[in-house]
Amino acid sequence: MVSNNTQESTSESKTVIIGVGNEYRSDDGLGVIIADKLSNINLNGTRILKQNGEPTLLMDSWKDADKVVVIDAISSGASPGTVNRFDAAEKPLPSQLFHYSTHSFSLADVIELARGLNRLPPSLIIYGIEGKNFTYGFKLSTEVEVAIGKIVELIIKEVRV
Repeated sequence: MVSNNTQESTSESKTVIIGVGNEYRSDDGLGVIIADKLSNINLNGTRILKQNGEPTLLMDSWKDADKVVVIDAISSGASPGTVNRFDAAEKPLPSQLFHYSTHSFSLADVIELARGLNRLPPSLIIYGIEGKNFTYGFKLSTEVEVAIGKIVELIIKEVRV
């Protein structure tokens, strides 16, 4: 089970990073793993959370935030480890990329529900990383493991802008 919080720099954080995934489903856990890595880096004023993608928890997590970055695995058929960046505050996520989910709502569904309820933050950036293996287990595929360092650096730049 994924816990809700990994780091909370300040209760008044205006930037939130959310790693979404299921750490028991191989590459689906990459968002949670990246959140763990980011929690070891000093990102002042940034809350770092781990979640399983449950809709109300996600929406509550970004309540009152100015900038939100969400990291999740995708399954589109692209090369494993491929990094996609989307500005979800500007336009809907391509639902065909975020259709994989170990629960009933995909990330695209949650964002559109939040949009319909007028609960999107002003800035909502989504990093979708192509996974390879979504079976039960803890080990990431080699391609995803190799991409993690790059993804961490991209997110650090994103929140420091």
